Amino acid sequence: MIKNEKFAFFLPTRKGSERVQNKNTRTFAGIEGGLLKLKLNQLLEIDRVHDIIVSTNDPETIEIAQSFNNDRIQVIERPEALCLSSTVIEDFINYIPTVVNADHIFWVHATAPFADKQVLENALDVYEKEVIGENNYDSLLSVTKVQQFLWSAKENKCINHDREQVKWPRTQDLEPLYEINHAFYINSRENYLKFNDRIGVKPYLYELDKIHSFDIDWNDDFQLAEIIYNSLYAKK
Repeated sequence: MIKNEKFAFFLPTRKGSERVQNKNTRTFAGIEGGLLKLKLNQLLEIDRVHDIIVSTNDPETIEIAQSFNNDRIQVIERPEALCLSSTVIEDFINYIPTVVNADHIFWVHATAPFADKQVLENALDVYEKEVIGENNYDSLLSVTKVQQFLWSAKENKCINHDREQVKWPRTQDLEPLYEINHAFYINSRENYLKFNDRIGVKPYLYELDKIHSFDIDWNDDFQLAEIIYNSLYAKK
């Protein structure tokens, strides 16, 4: 950890998930406390970041977080107005630096169960080197590389190559695009206040493969994630 630079994890949840009921707290792959408990255990393994801020309006989340009885985990009850499906994300982003006082905010999601200790520590290493150390970038976000034929129905054309030059180029010759997978974001608190955003103006694109970037957003995702977890992580 770079001297005098303080990091904090920021882990938001809310009650009333519409697509996957209680997706953060329901039992996941035999783990009571579910994805939330799994993510908190992953974060507690990373000693370099002391504070873990859990932002929520969900009583189950509060109960699970407090059950750790660990002073590194701080539960901050979020205003209901910032927990609605209609909440404007920019309003929530602007709220975050009011409850996190660290120099750098490491925003993670429980719904990315395979962005584990190793992934998060590697991302932290890159951020310290590329953003703080060498100032090549001003923030970091996790992405998944997409290098396939992508067609815009609105524009009625491929968006990542020019068919007037080559109709069907080799896939490896296509322009790669990057899907923001929401596994994590790292940004300075100063940038949050300056840009009202969870990234700066020149973010480092931290690539994750399909497994480590897996995001649970639907019931099918939840079931598939359990299969993957039991295959890769569960004790035999």
